[in-house]
Amino acid sequence: MDKINFAFGKMNYLICGVSVLLIILGFVLMTGPASTIEGGFEPDVFSTKRIVIAPMVCFFGFLLMIVGILFPRKRTEANEQN
Repeated sequence: MDKINFAFGKMNYLICGVSVLLIILGFVLMTGPASTIEGGFEPDVFSTKRIVIAPMVCFFGFLLMIVGILFPRKRTEANEQN
């Protein structure tokens, strides 16, 4: 039976999976208590974690996703002949 040629290799899927986890981690880092009218002002809205670190983690996750998509797949001799 012939092997199916997928567009991505194992390494591509691994890199994309890690990047999805980084993006999710960045969004989780952005969460926290909100400033509401009833609760008053919450200074944690302007914490370094929420406005600097979390967006950087998301940005690196998106960059890693691009790397995962563009990463060249290793070709075997059997694939090159077909």
